[in-house]
Amino acid sequence: MKRGLYILLISILFISCSDFQKTLKSEDTAAKFEMATELYDAGKWNKSYRLLDQILQKYRGKPQAEKITFMHAMCSFQLKDYYIASYHFDKFTDVYPQSEKIEEASFLAAKGYYFNSPVYSKEQKETIEAIEKLQLFVNQYPNSEYLTEANELVKELDFKLEKKAFEIAKQYNLISEYKASIKSFNNFLLEFPGATLRSEAFYYRFDSAYNLSIRSVNYLKEERVKEAISYFKALQKAYPNSEYMGDATIMNEELQQQLNTFTTKS
Repeated sequence: MKRGLYILLISILFISCSDFQKTLKSEDTAAKFEMATELYDAGKWNKSYRLLDQILQKYRGKPQAEKITFMHAMCSFQLKDYYIASYHFDKFTDVYPQSEKIEEASFLAAKGYYFNSPVYSKEQKETIEAIEKLQLFVNQYPNSEYLTEANELVKELDFKLEKKAFEIAKQYNLISEYKASIKSFNNFLLEFPGATLRSEAFYYRFDSAYNLSIRSVNYLKEERVKEAISYFKALQKAYPNSEYMGDATIMNEELQQQLNTFTTKS
């Protein structure tokens, strides 16, 4: 019984594959459209895409073109070919601005850009582009069913830019390039006023200023000690309960002793 069922399933699969290959090689565009639609509805994205790719140009200007264009883009998206998917969804929104699928296509086009965003340590051109596309979608469709997801994607991409800027500034600190670190953290705090890593940035800016001051030559030391203390006060005011406050307080006490030395001399 089991052997018979197995043979039957293999036979159905073989016939199905045979029908697909036959249709793929035929010149019958209507048959290709019909089978592509059936495969699409069944989630057979690769096979559906191959058929749609053959007939896409042949249906330009015809009533079926809108459906074929959308399915073609969706197959690319489901196959994780996001560059191609976003390109075709963008074209769909340009050609069919009145389509009932326009909102979905606009969102999936933007989401494709999101998937093309690299890890934070790499060049972030695609990340910036994805944020712009998603923000444009949010502005165009403020009541969209995809609004919550779009905002979450923007938030995630924003953090990626934040993380990259933060790590660059922190790296300067780690390699003892303290002036560059202070400048980078100042820029970071201006550029990302609501940053998740803001408290850490306040601390590492102070840490860089502290290390710069205690390593300074005498004629620069007093000025840099005062600057470091000002960064401690900024940390203390903004994040009095910071996890870094214990270490920062000890460092500040040392700076105060240094400052007292200058005051005594004068």
